[in-house]
Amino acid sequence: MKFDIVDPKVQAKKKKAKKKEQDKMFFAMTFFLLLTLIILVVYYMTMDSKKTVTPPAPKVIQQSRLQIVNENSNERPLAIVIDNSIGNTYHAGLQDSYINYEMIVEGGITRILAIYKDKEVKLVGPVRSARHYFLDYAMDNDAVFVHYGWSPYAKRDIKNLDINNINGMTNASAFVRDPNIEAPHNVFVSTTKLRNNFSNKGYEQESNNWKLLNYSYTDIDLAPVAQDDYLEEGVPEAKQANKVSMTYASNQIRSYTYDKNNRYYLRYMNNKPQLDRATKEQLHYKNIIIIKVENKTIDSAGRQELATTGTGEGFFITNGAIVPIIWTKDSRSSKMILTYTNDEEVRVNDGNTFIQIVPINSKIEFE
Repeated sequence: MKFDIVDPKVQAKKKKAKKKEQDKMFFAMTFFLLLTLIILVVYYMTMDSKKTVTPPAPKVIQQSRLQIVNENSNERPLAIVIDNSIGNTYHAGLQDSYINYEMIVEGGITRILAIYKDKEVKLVGPVRSARHYFLDYAMDNDAVFVHYGWSPYAKRDIKNLDINNINGMTNASAFVRDPNIEAPHNVFVSTTKLRNNFSNKGYEQESNNWKLLNYSYTDIDLAPVAQDDYLEEGVPEAKQANKVSMTYASNQIRSYTYDKNNRYYLRYMNNKPQLDRATKEQLHYKNIIIIKVENKTIDSAGRQELATTGTGEGFFITNGAIVPIIWTKDSRSSKMILTYTNDEEVRVNDGNTFIQIVPINSKIEFE
């Protein structure tokens, strides 16, 4: 038998060459796989960066058709008692309230209850003490009642009626004093501080019962020529009212003059223009409502009682015309309802409104 004799050196050399070849193939495959991985990563990163990112759909907020208030907002109103014995140039924020009530207090002078909603007002005032019948009109609007002090009757009724209120004498953080104005006529507030304050007190911040007036989306003219499609009856009762005046006392006269160009009424106190403290602009209002109520003195300090409930006479004034109306308020907490003499509910123009709560014997004149 014949055997091939293999040289160990030759065999070792062959093994070494084979291993070298295997190493080359391993490194080649590793490099290929690594390169493929890199290409894939780059490709997917590039493709991902080219993807269109769809932003979330914007929240759709329904816009109110009214300008004076947002009828789609249930922000709870604020009802702030305003001093009205400081002259004609010191009031702040009365142009920004969407409803104002003016009522008689002791001594024949008046105070104003200003109603705010859907607007941040940095300065409102001067703020004064409460009278109990002011609460009836705050409840008209389901508002948080704001005051600086109170009469004994107001203090009693705020407790008995469980009125949500902010009293500057016990909640000073929401109120500031102007050192340049003599006390007690120098207390002012901002609506933002007030809302933070009543939020901290746990009061409801929203209301489904805030709306008092029946607003019209289109401009209302009470003049007889424009009223045929508005009132079925009562057209002849509308009269021209380019000037209107009323008395609270012999020395307390409120009046308005119609600005035909701007279609609103300029306000006067005691025959002098009433101006905004900051802008010096004359205060002006789209709608004027006059409500006649009985009043009487109830104590030695001259404090008043107003017959806020029941029914009575009044007037609605807008766009240079005046028409008689009837007011009805069934209880202190119920809303006041305004109707024409034909029982149809009054619709007011889209704008700010001044409600003059005058003594039943007030001298009311218009031309």
